Amino acid sequence: MSVVYSVDVEITVPVNDTEVTDRVADAIRNLFPEADPTHREGKLVAEVHTLEGFSEKLHQAEILDTARSVFFDNLSGDTFAFDLKKQAAFEGRVNFAVGETAELGDIHVAVTVREPDAESYIDAVAPPTEDGKPVDPE
Repeated sequence: MSVVYSVDVEITVPVNDTEVTDRVADAIRNLFPEADPTHREGKLVAEVHTLEGFSEKLHQAEILDTARSVFFDNLSGDTFAFDLKKQAAFEGRVNFAVGETAELGDIHVAVTVREPDAESYIDAVAPPTEDGKPVDPE
């Protein structure tokens, strides 16, 4: 039986005057296919209730270990947050933004896990690996 997760994922990304809003929206949808971004005061905002599409990208890119360390490094209680490079997202690639924010801003993702808990959800989105391959926590 699979676990049912209850999560709220808020995605925000600045849209600069030099950028085409639709392209920035595409960047969000490239990594979060479930998202339907809306424009608000110089930024795009989207809320989704799954990271399934994003998780598939992590598996395809074989960066589960990187994702896990970013998620756990930014875990506080039942929430974790991370930033992604906008340019990579335009190209459909996951590239975590660490350090200084990019000139045009990064995609900010805040995840709140309601059920069962953040650690279990991180394991579902970016499972632990052994020799680079996902291992089932069972």
